Parts: sequence; structure tokens; C-alpha cells
Amino acid sequence: MCGIAALFSEYELDPRLIKNMTDAIKHRGPDSEGHENFSGQRAWLGHRRLSILDLTKAGIQPMSYNDRYWITYNGEIYNYIEIRNELMNAGYLFRTNTDTEVILAAYQHWGKDCLHYFNGMFAFVIYDTRTCKIFAARDRLGVKPLYYWQSPLGIAFASEIKQFGCLPYWNPKVNEARVYDFLSFAIFDHTSETMFKSVYQLRGGEAAELSLNDTGKQLSIYRWYELTPQEFSGSFDEAALRFNELMTDSVKLRLRADVEVGSCLSGGLDSSTIVCISNEILKSQGASQLQKTFSARSEHRKYDEGDYIHAVTKQLGVENYEICPALDQLFVHSDEITRSQDEPYLSTSIYAQWNVFRLASEKRVKVMLDGQGADELLAGYHTFFGPYFADFIKQGNLIGLMREMKNIKALHGYDVRFLLSLVANMLLPESIRQPLKRYNGRNTLKPDWLNIKILGIKPEDPFVVHGFKTDNVTAMSKSCLTGTVLPMLLHWEDRNSMAHSIESRVPFLDYRLVEFVLGLPDEYKLAQGTTKRILRQSMKGILPEVIRTRVDKLGFVTAEEIWMRKQRPQLFIKLLEEAIEASKGIINIKARTKAEKIISGQEPFNFFVWRLISFGSWMKQFNMQV
Repeated sequence: MCGIAALFSEYELDPRLIKNMTDAIKHRGPDSEGHENFSGQRAWLGHRRLSILDLTKAGIQPMSYNDRYWITYNGEIYNYIEIRNELMNAGYLFRTNTDTEVILAAYQHWGKDCLHYFNGMFAFVIYDTRTCKIFAARDRLGVKPLYYWQSPLGIAFASEIKQFGCLPYWNPKVNEARVYDFLSFAIFDHTSETMFKSVYQLRGGEAAELSLNDTGKQLSIYRWYELTPQEFSGSFDEAALRFNELMTDSVKLRLRADVEVGSCLSGGLDSSTIVCISNEILKSQGASQLQKTFSARSEHRKYDEGDYIHAVTKQLGVENYEICPALDQLFVHSDEITRSQDEPYLSTSIYAQWNVFRLASEKRVKVMLDGQGADELLAGYHTFFGPYFADFIKQGNLIGLMREMKNIKALHGYDVRFLLSLVANMLLPESIRQPLKRYNGRNTLKPDWLNIKILGIKPEDPFVVHGFKTDNVTAMSKSCLTGTVLPMLLHWEDRNSMAHSIESRVPFLDYRLVEFVLGLPDEYKLAQGTTKRILRQSMKGILPEVIRTRVDKLGFVTAEEIWMRKQRPQLFIKLLEEAIEASKGIINIKARTKAEKIISGQEPFNFFVWRLISFGSWMKQFNMQV
């Protein structure tokens, strides 16, 4: 896991620029650095290394193969051993034990089709010194970031947006449309655009090829991977067995490292599954030391999962470390977190996750497993009830609909009105849906606290515009995985872990597992009011029953509602006022009125206040212009 930088230009540039770009992300790779420029070719590669495989100097990047192909690479190819063996049988030689060299040999052997052989998370740029061709790619689901920015000097690639601030012509301006989506609908990273105007990202499953002579032209991007469900015709029990096999192999691959591997443990179904499977694998391998786990606790019982965390650690005997994110420390570190994230974030749950990775770093753990992707894949969010009900209505199965509404009310306590609103949100046309949202106090196209004229955009619902409005569980999963939810979660995961020089690995996002689960009938994931059915079934006898059968859900949360409403309400109002001023007219004073209603309890609690506070901090931190 590392940080990368690449510059390609029509002109000769100061070679110190590439070093400045890598210096800006020293946190991503504190173990070593490397830079290469190719005489007369106007190409520069830079790298910061976090040593995970082959800890010797042989793993330093940029790395070359056959004195022709050069790479700067961030990520892990988990099946690199199997690919290396295949390439060795084809006559290829290797001088290191790194996955980096395997990528280069695979590229020489298969060309751009090498991507289909990789099981991992990656973002890389390869430069062919013989043909002056550039090849850039990002993994299937976008676990690792890859940004690019084109300016009069050429094209630059980077792991983090802040790196572009080291280059000439950088003038950070807000991308009005994406800022609108974030502020009004609490979504970002759902397109190739960022909240910085003219800064783009390759999305998950995308790649680009270009010539050194074309750096001034618009980058041509193509999709190398389409998320395609693999149909499964077996029974529910057979599917659960297959799920367990795939999940176990995914975790096993992600335990490959030459350093210690730990796990995040929230006490929920997902992280507990990973910890339990890891424990079984390590014991079967005769490991002398079982894993370390890391958890966020809360001083407020409502938000604390200590009982569930201890159910896992007691059963397995793992070494657990806990941290309790404090309100006062939030204000100490909030600017630092904003800086590390590059873009504003939605809630203080990011602060909780940031603390967990900080704790792991203090205990000298360099690799962590985490449960991102499970909710999106396995219909874990209660928002999946909407498309689930909509499918019943489409089929004309009203008896089944009423039965399921009864089950969900019994298990989760939702009233019928709320459940019907979920259906309406999925099925009603926009002309009716938007007025209903206004009536219920939810996000609207033209909130009165947002100055649409300053943004200069046509207000549109991004969930509709980008095809995220769905009417069945599988379609909702695909939407969450590729657009609405997972890209944001992976963004936060990458920045929070790498801020503390930690590589985070996500076993639920092994593409084989994702394709398998998406190909299952919806009722294998959600039925009888129960979410994640296939996971629960597959973990019988492995997970503590108190976790396997739990129906509530928290994750790495904070007591933000208590902090805001009871402990420091005036401070949150003050920070909001500062955010309004920092927004340069984008947010107006009516935001304070709305915030006061939320804080006083006149409106239901949501993360509106912190979202605006974070936006204001971002505007100041990056000196954003409108």
C-alpha cells in the first residue's frame, strides 16, 4: 500500500515537482520513496512506499521490468503468487518477491488484458519507455483511488487530490454540481468528477491508455470491468455453503503479508465475521500469535457495542484494543481529518473510524481487515425494504407485501406509514415524489438555505439523474456498490487508514464473492424481515449467536446526536456560522434556522449540521474559490 504520482508533459519540467507531489503524501508511504524521470521523454514517476510484501529494498518503486516497463503502484494483488507461478511456467523470471513485479510481467505477457487476472485492490500507472505509451488502471470496485488533472503543462496522476496543489497552474475552484449534490443530497464520488473543478478520478473498473504525445488532449477512458452477477440455481443451504467457501478464501488471500495483519471489530455482523474466519484460518495454519482487533466504544450506552465486541473476543481469545472517541478531541483533530480526506465528509462517524486506525498505528499494526461492502452487497441497510416492497407490488403480490411489512414491523419496530413511504420513494414519479419529500422534511431540489444562483446549476436529484432509483433488491445492491454508497465509504476508508500509514483490506469486496451474491435470488439476502440471510446462515456455529441473530446495527458511530443536542449545542451553532461565512455565499443564514430546529428537537436528528460544518472547513483548508 502506497502513494503514487505521475507527470507527463509536452515540455521539460522541473524534476522537483514529482518529489513535491510524493512529499505531500508521505503518510501513505513512510518507509521509502523513489522517483524516476526518463531523459528526453518528458515523463516522471514518483512513489511513497508502505512496505507490506518483500520488505527489502528490492520492492522500492518506481520499479522496472526488462528495462522497458516502469510502474508506480498502490495496492495489493492478493493472488500474485498464483499469477507469478503461471508466468514462470511461461518463461518469465523474477528478481523480487513483490506483487509489483508480477503486474509488470503480466502486462508484458497479456497487455491490458492482464487486469482480468488480478484479484486485488489497485491503482497504477505504467510507462513503456520504448513506445512512450501510458497505461493507467483502477481495480474493479475502486478500493484504491486514482485521480488525474490536466493543465497547460500536461496530465498528472495522483493518489490524493492535494498532490495537485504542488504543481503550476493549480487554482482550486468548487465544482458547483458536485457541491450541490453533497450539500443537498449527502452524496459524492458517484461520478468521475470530484468537488474540485477539473479534477477527475478513474472510477472502479476503468482504465486509460494514451501516448506521451497526447498529454494535452482529453483523456480517453474505457471500462475494463462490468459488475456482472453470476447466476446460482442451488438451494439456500447450498448457497450458504458456497458463500462460506468464497468468504473464507477471500479472507485467506487478504491475510497474505510480510507484516502483522489486524482487524477492525465494531461488534456488528460484518466485522465479527471477518475476525472469526481469520481466527479459524490462523489456527489451521498453526499461527503462534492470533490477530489483534481494534474497536471504537462510546461512553453513551445507546451508541456503545461493547457487549457484542466482547462476545467475539471472549469466544476467540483475541487481543482487543479499544478507544472511545471524545467530543473535545473531535474539535482538535477535525481540520486534520478534513485535510486528510481531501473533500468534506458527512458525519462524525468518520472521526470514530479515524481513531480506530490511529490506535492500530500506535500498536504498530500495518495491515487491517475491515467489513466495508457487506451492507451494500447483502441488503444490510433498511433502505433495502423500499425496493423489496416495490418488487412485491410489481408482481401484484399484495398478500406477500403485507406479510413482509408485518415481519419487518415486528423485528424492527417500523410503522406502516414509514414502510409505505419507502415504497413511494421507489415507485412514484418525480412530480409527486418531490412534494412529498418537502412535506416530510427530507432533501429537496431547492432547499432555502442553499444559494442555487451562486452555484449556477440546474437543481436535479442525483439519485434519479444517475440511475440510482431502483425497484428490486439486486438492482439496489448494484447501485449501492457502484454509485450511491460504497464509493464514499471506500474514500473514507482509504484516507482514514492511510493517514496513519495503514493498509486496509476489505474481504467482502472480493469480486468473486460480489458476483456470486449479486446472482442469488433476492430472498436469499432479504426475507421474513431479516437482512443478510445468506451471511447469517453461512456463519452458523462460527459467529457468537448473539451477533449472528442481532437485528440492530451501529458500526463505527459516535454519539453525535447527544454531543450536538445536550453537550455542546452552542459550539455546533458557532461552527455552523463559521461554515456559512466560509462558504462564500453558497450557504445562507437560513441554514442556522434549520440547524437550531434539529438541535432543539423540533426536527428529527440527521447529519445536516456536521455536513455543513465539514464543508466550511474544507473551503478554508483548501482555499476554495467559487
